[in-house]
Amino acid sequence: MTDISILGSGTWGTALAKTLAQAGNKVSLWSVSGDEIDELKNTHRHRNLPGAVIPESIFMTADMGEAVMDAQIVIIVVPSIFVRSTSESLRPFLKKGQIVACAAKGLEEKTLFTLCEVIEDVIGKNDDNPVVALSGPTHAEEVAIDYPTTIVCASENEDAAKTVQKSFVGTCIRPYINPDIKGVELCGALKNIMALACGISTGLGYGDNTKAAIMTRGMSEIASLGRSLGCNIQTFSGLAGMGDLIVTATSMHSRNNRAGILIGQGVPVDEAVRQVGMVVEGLNALPGARAMAKKYNVSMPIIETMGLIADGIITPKDAVESLFNRDLKSEIIF
Repeated sequence: MTDISILGSGTWGTALAKTLAQAGNKVSLWSVSGDEIDELKNTHRHRNLPGAVIPESIFMTADMGEAVMDAQIVIIVVPSIFVRSTSESLRPFLKKGQIVACAAKGLEEKTLFTLCEVIEDVIGKNDDNPVVALSGPTHAEEVAIDYPTTIVCASENEDAAKTVQKSFVGTCIRPYINPDIKGVELCGALKNIMALACGISTGLGYGDNTKAAIMTRGMSEIASLGRSLGCNIQTFSGLAGMGDLIVTATSMHSRNNRAGILIGQGVPVDEAVRQVGMVVEGLNALPGARAMAKKYNVSMPIIETMGLIADGIITPKDAVESLFNRDLKSEIIF
């Protein structure tokens, strides 16, 4: 049994708490909102996970110190824009030996840090509190009802990655480890943008051919950036790469896909986000992704075009024409 604290009671945090508790782990679930914790305590259900019953064994609290007091693993599962502030709130309570994992996906716009780099920037990069990224094709809605799922536990600290990996034994989630934490996090952040693009394609009325083109060429762009940063190229064809892109770009569980469909149908970006009703991380990741492409001189035409759509500079229909009228090139870079 592992003592695990989940920071963030959204759909993914709650789904993780449920599946880890069912496997016999001692689980605490924290939210910044006392009202949200009260609702979860009273109903043992999450409003966006209607098929799941939250185990009574989970300790729920709005007191972070109380939540992480005895934890061996602390998992941060908040929207990307709140990872830094949550890490700052966590720092005074961290004890030597506690592993900090991050199940959020995104980039910090100002620093261009991945989210684990944001955490390390706040708590320090050291062996006392090793950091692990959790990523892969993991819809909360399916984990919450125990559908077979895979996940990647990525860290430069192999022992920490294996400790997190072992905590999933007995759950519906089969865990793998990967030392390429940078590559895993890049995939997790940038695949959301490609899922937005696939949704826009669907909203425009296009079919499977178009979506397949966006997914494969999109992952080629992500891998090109990863290669320039020294990442392991195999990561991009694995679970955290192509696996996560497939699930995010093809499912109606995906907020990014749903928002993209609305945008493709002509709904303004802000209104599309409002209609989805939850955080659309692909839009949050766009500024950082465009800045990284420029900084490292990597051609990322889909990323750049998505930025123009988000900024209202080009329509989705014109974006397709722009991408298809680019200069001809080889698929493979020799």
